[in-house]
Amino acid sequence: MHVTPKGMWFEDFEVGMIVEHPLTRTITESDNVNFSTSTLNPAPLHIDADYATTTEFGRPLVNSLLTLGIVVGISVHELTHGTTIANLGFDEIRFPAPLFHGDTIHVESEIIACRESASEHDRGIVKIEHRGFNQHDQLVCSAVRNAMMLRRP
Repeated sequence: MHVTPKGMWFEDFEVGMIVEHPLTRTITESDNVNFSTSTLNPAPLHIDADYATTTEFGRPLVNSLLTLGIVVGISVHELTHGTTIANLGFDEIRFPAPLFHGDTIHVESEIIACRESASEHDRGIVKIEHRGFNQHDQLVCSAVRNAMMLRRP
């Protein structure tokens, strides 16, 4: 099976570049409950609406790992689809505001650093900060990702 690259090649990335991703996603209760239970996270804050009414938020919170996954996933089409070799790690993951069922996420990504691979000439390392916002433009997630990217063939 061949994947047609739609993402950016290593040479296309420039430090300071900001990509505003056009894809958005509304998070449903079903998304949150299915993700939480399939990852074996029984925290009542995510899956028990009655319990959540007793918390400071008054309703269930979206699981932070689901939030992170969607924020990074939204960025794939423009940045890394078919052009990434591997994620090397995440740094500085933050959730500065809660995300709730019915909230819609939009994402921007900023290129923080780029460097050629010291050992492999067909690739480079790109450091990307992904920022996810709710429908009120409130930051709900930020994460710095290090990705190993292919050079243009």
